[in-house]
Amino acid sequence: MKQTVIFVDDEEELRHATSQTLMLADIPAVVLDKAELALAQISRGFEGVLVTDIRMPDHDGLWLMRKVLELDPEFPVILITGHGDVNLAVQSMREGAYDFIEKPFAPSRLVSTIHRALEKRRLTIENRALKREVGGRDKLEARLIGRSDAMVALRKQIRTIAATDADVLITGATGVGKDMTAHALHDLSARGPHPFVHINCAALPVDLVESELFGHEAGAFPGAMRARFGKFEFARKGTVFLDEIDSLPVSVQAKLLHAIQARQITRLGANDPVDLDIRIVAAAKTDLSEAVAAGQFRADLLYRLNVVTLHVPTLDQRRDDIPSLFLNLAAQAAARYSKPAPDVPADVLARMATQNWPGNVRELRNAADRFVLGLDPTVTTATETETQSLAQKMADHERALIMATLTAQGGSLKQTYEALGLSRKALYEKMQKYGLSKADADQSG
Repeated sequence: MKQTVIFVDDEEELRHATSQTLMLADIPAVVLDKAELALAQISRGFEGVLVTDIRMPDHDGLWLMRKVLELDPEFPVILITGHGDVNLAVQSMREGAYDFIEKPFAPSRLVSTIHRALEKRRLTIENRALKREVGGRDKLEARLIGRSDAMVALRKQIRTIAATDADVLITGATGVGKDMTAHALHDLSARGPHPFVHINCAALPVDLVESELFGHEAGAFPGAMRARFGKFEFARKGTVFLDEIDSLPVSVQAKLLHAIQARQITRLGANDPVDLDIRIVAAAKTDLSEAVAAGQFRADLLYRLNVVTLHVPTLDQRRDDIPSLFLNLAAQAAARYSKPAPDVPADVLARMATQNWPGNVRELRNAADRFVLGLDPTVTTATETETQSLAQKMADHERALIMATLTAQGGSLKQTYEALGLSRKALYEKMQKYGLSKADADQSG
């Protein structure tokens, strides 16, 4: 039963009068004369409230209240008291009663108290559902946020290959989160407790690439005063993430290929090879097949790296994820800047969802930072494609606004159609038209 009041009193006249009052107030009610009957209908998941007289034969209202609070300490119990029971009612408030009403009471007082108790119960139930959902999401879903088909498929691939030692190539445009994907893959694997070594190949000094990757012995080259481990050795039992591997000089690619194939490296200035126990994850922002065709990347290295390929989608390919992703990034920004958690209006979320983001998640994160700091979160570099018709632009905007409002309202359909000024039926029809569901509102909290 949804938002139902259970009313318990041994006086038939009061039960009848209260039943009429609640019916006129459009509040569903179950009217009972015994505490035991009420207790049998209440559970931790019951979405209504309890109103009970204190003085009753056999088991009284205080007995019923205590039994109910044993089932759920947050359950709203409203006590009805006689004049001589006020002190007892006050004591019961200390034990967990929600409120008490003294006889004789005005019907309006009873109705207003019940409405407040029902609202409290609704929030309690919704908060528990949210905590269950957030708690039920594993670390992967909490890190790689999104319910679009592309993100669901990406997480499924990661779960499938994480337990293996297969080398992985991650592809995707700038700013989509390739490094986050690599971290997630590492954390989910058995290598998670061991080092994750991030190597930005584009930032390596050309004349020191080999030393940085493989290490060197003392005197191997001018300035090498003492032996030094390379990043590959430092990552023992862990993961080496070769970011922007398409920037690596061709001259170094052959030695990298040998290290990956043989799982061995030889430090500069040494003769003895060093065995490696590592997993290789590489990322590229360009199409490596085209780089191979242009002679800028070794084909054999590409074939060795892409045992498994993960593609991280752009924001344009998962627009439905933008509202929940922006909320999450704004919460992170608030924590970084020691600001209160932001209240993001639905129209701002809708603007985020309809805007183009050439910098992808990285650019969206900057927008979230500006929003938290009190600046305009929009950017001027993104515009709607002029090739779209007016009808398509309006449809895209309406879809984004519905999705943003649904996200802002925590997935509540009632609050969503009220905020949009729609009827329940109209909202359902539009959600069906645009392929949206309540589950699409990611509870990112």
